[in-house]
Amino acid sequence: MPSFKENQSHTMHLTTEDKKEIFKTYGGSETNTGSAEAQVAMFTQRITYLTGHLKINKKDFSTELSLVKLVGKRRALLDYIAKKDIYKYRELIKQLGIRK
Repeated sequence: MPSFKENQSHTMHLTTEDKKEIFKTYGGSETNTGSAEAQVAMFTQRITYLTGHLKINKKDFSTELSLVKLVGKRRALLDYIAKKDIYKYRELIKQLGIRK
């Protein structure tokens, strides 16, 4: 079994710069971490990582549960954005490559 240090190529850690870039792109500024659009973008990053992890580790059921919960949170935020501004919603799912 590989140790944690050997397996670091699979870790999901986003650098602070990566997160700031996501928040600037989707939230409007680096410090706007609470906007629904920025949260959806961060959730999408995590969902993409967890999906890849589960393709390798098919029996990791705790991660699978986390993924299902995360997708539900993202869906709720996307529903909120769609209700608030349908044009912003359509643009966001197009940018992130989310299917609806």
